[in-house]
Amino acid sequence: MTMDTQTTDALVVGAGIAGLAAALEADRQGADVTLVTKAERPEEASTWWAQGGIAVTRDDPEQFAADIHDASAGTADPDAVDALVDDADDAVRDILVETLGVEFDTNGDGYDYGQEAAHDEPRILHVDAATGKHVHVPFLNYVADETDVRIREDTAALELIRHEGRVYGAMLEHDGEWAPTFAGTTVLATGGIGALYPRSTNPDDATGDGIAMAALAGADVADMEYVQFHPTAYDGDGEDTFLISEAVRGEGAILRNGTGERFMPDYHADAELAPRDVVARAVKTEREETGEVVLDVSGIDFESVFPDLAEKCADNGVALPEIPVAPAEHFLCGGINVDDRGQTTLDRLYAVGECARTGVHGANRLASTSLLEGLVWGRRAGEAASGFEPQEIEAPELLDRDPALPDNFAREKFHRLRRVMDERVGIERTTDGLQRAQSVLRRLKGEVDAYARTRTSRSLYELRSAAVVSLLVARAASENDESVGCHYLVEETDAPAADAD
Repeated sequence: MTMDTQTTDALVVGAGIAGLAAALEADRQGADVTLVTKAERPEEASTWWAQGGIAVTRDDPEQFAADIHDASAGTADPDAVDALVDDADDAVRDILVETLGVEFDTNGDGYDYGQEAAHDEPRILHVDAATGKHVHVPFLNYVADETDVRIREDTAALELIRHEGRVYGAMLEHDGEWAPTFAGTTVLATGGIGALYPRSTNPDDATGDGIAMAALAGADVADMEYVQFHPTAYDGDGEDTFLISEAVRGEGAILRNGTGERFMPDYHADAELAPRDVVARAVKTEREETGEVVLDVSGIDFESVFPDLAEKCADNGVALPEIPVAPAEHFLCGGINVDDRGQTTLDRLYAVGECARTGVHGANRLASTSLLEGLVWGRRAGEAASGFEPQEIEAPELLDRDPALPDNFAREKFHRLRRVMDERVGIERTTDGLQRAQSVLRRLKGEVDAYARTRTSRSLYELRSAAVVSLLVARAASENDESVGCHYLVEETDAPAADAD
């Protein structure tokens, strides 16, 4: 089944803050823009889930840059950091404040800047503890109502159309039908990889599609081993996981182990405000040794300052002031390798947001810089991707023939993939475990490829993306023998059951 072939000057894949910024800027440059998104609702994008806020310079760009470098364990690209810091205030003012009219929290003397882990000073603009949705919803509405951008919801990109090092658009799927959309430039803004892990703060469909499509098309990827885990996700009896913002610790909440002891001062001089990788490993260790870890909010006015989080806690039966927490996959610091304009190593292909590796984060991301990076690189890529006309070439053939997909095929493969990633490519890794993970993931990818060559379905392509990206993460981790930031190697342990087929 096929849809009609379409053309556009700029094709943007993804409708989080990075994709919306790219689409808006390309529209401002006069380009004909099409934006496609798998999502049907705003909450299906990672931007909507962001709680803490968006960092700005507060007239001290040098200190902001220093904090980014320090959080990255000295591995961030200095030029990329300078680009982020130089554009930060202008991007926030131009798009979020002046164009969208976002009303960030104030305290009577101006903006109420928050402070989070590894920040030297309060510099984070926020709206309650739900900044993402207060930015994302008006951004979506503005692009839909006030620009000429065509938005196609519930539409997935399955494969890039490329020839001799150049990308000509993508094969798109909607409601079981597919067709090429040819584009002068293609901008990938497909978000993260949370679906690769059993516990994540990402939406369920964060399967790494953009990274997989780009890698399969021949684009360079980098820093894939640096998967950041947030230390304080709600750890309940059921399957629900939600983020407990770092801003809560910034307000003064403290972590206690199963014996009631505050433990973070034993791990780092900054205690609860240490870099995320340090806190996440400490929480993991204390949970294993004492049975649980809770975030104690008794010292702050939690329900008043964080009403949305307090409501979520109430909905999940949490008996405040102690919230049970555990680490969960949160952000990929690496991704598709891009320059300071979002250009990948393939001609006419750009990448922005979490699927891109700009170099800003290095081995570990500083809190509340993800929305800012998406905004800054989205604007830059939108401008750079304008001025190109589409050209139609022969599109790849997407097949749909026997053999039929076995019942529960995707569900069972996803379960197996997540077990391996959790046990072998998680917060702590071993050399032997990474080798075992690659072996399992290679076999799994081969099984998925066998069906992907004969059938076209969104769930199958998402599974293929997850398998490709999982293998990229495990391979990069195996090739890096230095523990730094989010990539942490420990001594060998016995292999768990996840290695079995």
